[in-house]
Amino acid sequence: MLADRLLQHVLSFSLAGTRLPKGVHVLDPFNGPHADEVRRIVTTFHTKYYSDDRPRTLMLGINPGRLGAGSTGLSFTDTKRCESDLGIPVNGLRTHEPSSDFFYRMVRAAGGPDTFYGQVYVHAICPLGFVKKTSAGSPEEPGDPAGERDVAKGPLQENLRRSGPNGSAINLNYYDDKALEQAVTPFVEQWLRTLVNCGMRTDRVLIIGTGKNAAYFGKLNERLGLFNKVVALEHPRYVMQYKARSLEVYIDKYLAALAEIGK
Repeated sequence: MLADRLLQHVLSFSLAGTRLPKGVHVLDPFNGPHADEVRRIVTTFHTKYYSDDRPRTLMLGINPGRLGAGSTGLSFTDTKRCESDLGIPVNGLRTHEPSSDFFYRMVRAAGGPDTFYGQVYVHAICPLGFVKKTSAGSPEEPGDPAGERDVAKGPLQENLRRSGPNGSAINLNYYDDKALEQAVTPFVEQWLRTLVNCGMRTDRVLIIGTGKNAAYFGKLNERLGLFNKVVALEHPRYVMQYKARSLEVYIDKYLAALAEIGK
């Protein structure tokens, strides 16, 4: 079944052997302080929505952030939406991520999780996230807009914040640092090849992020020839931070892209 192939892949990939730039650390929910809980959530999710052999259209974000996939192992899914929308309980951690808020508004508009995940498999171009330590009082950096710096609540709060006496760690996108992008690209290429071979459709792919994420993937797809068509959609974080008054407009864009899948 698709669930078995996906779980074998998403629970086993590794960045071992990749040398990251100085000051950059991996955000890996599968090997963090609540790894057992994340693995349980991810296994339950895949078993619930992918216990069949229907090919899915791939929807790819950037890389996990601390409060979404960094806490549940599921892209654009904070603990709040994991429980309320997916019906999967989360133990020992409570997070709220604005991106997840938008994403599940869209999922509900698309007919709910059963309908949505019956068509789509959501993950990230780079399945591991990154954090970079900043000095206290430093300005926001790319990849961690002010709207996404909500604080996780619960006993694992400090592990997510990674606060220290001289500052704290913030989200870092793979493309925010050229050295990081170059270092992880071989890993990303292998990750995506294997993911597609698990049972993804190759007629089109939906890329979340119309700027650097889409540009990076476009060049990668030209090299690898994984998909016939690349469709880019605005990132939920961008929508929630800058276009909150126009949520329905952007939800409709996602719905239009999903409607094209069935044609």
